[in-house]
Amino acid sequence: MSYFEIIQSYNLTALQWMAIGFAVFLLGLSKAGVKGIGIIIVIILAFVFGEKASTGVLLPMLIAADIFAVVYYNRHTQWVYIKKLLPWMVVGVLVGVWVGNDISEVIFKRIMALIIIGSVLIMAFTEKRKTLVLPKHIAFSGTTGFLAGFTTMIGNLAGPISNIYFLATRLPKNEFIGTAAWLFFIINVFKLPFHFFVWHTVSKESLILNATLIPVVIFGFFIGAAVVKLISNLNYRRFILFVTALGGILMLFR
Repeated sequence: MSYFEIIQSYNLTALQWMAIGFAVFLLGLSKAGVKGIGIIIVIILAFVFGEKASTGVLLPMLIAADIFAVVYYNRHTQWVYIKKLLPWMVVGVLVGVWVGNDISEVIFKRIMALIIIGSVLIMAFTEKRKTLVLPKHIAFSGTTGFLAGFTTMIGNLAGPISNIYFLATRLPKNEFIGTAAWLFFIINVFKLPFHFFVWHTVSKESLILNATLIPVVIFGFFIGAAVVKLISNLNYRRFILFVTALGGILMLFR
């Protein structure tokens, strides 16, 4: 099939293309450090492509954005925190591969919806508790890492959970972004073979679609990098929480 035939095979409407374009633009913003919008991306793509298929559509674009993030913020990376979380995340990913491979699309959708709603509650809790002090024991990093690995495999939804851990470290803004960038670049590359060979959610056709969208991701990343330099506290947090919660509820019952 030619490039145009592959793109046309998705049968996307103009409205769906606009939604996808907006989602991948937000992906660029998110990877540049504009936190709190990752779940909106997942919700939009799940509604367009279906819950499980959307995880494979999104993953290569996450990796592309991760590359820009690790290059841009590399000097701020704190590897000690990556070493604490990464082994537990790998275990979580493997469990997520097993769980996600053996359940129906309906159950997969329900799990994603519950993760989204739970993530909103976590985000709302941490938003109110600005002075939150969380434990630094290995049990905390292990539990957080496992849950982040599981949720990133099931629906690319580890952001709010990993943010809990990084909030506990009290890392400055750039160190937070740089450390998270390397952590998710490594774990997203680790996930890729499972999407290819186990779930079959990444294919030649989906990669061609990704190649069409990656320029929008890059544009969003550089816009996001400029925004991060200007602001330290995003004023749209409540709006994001509301839209995310609504999307999770709609996904749960649709």
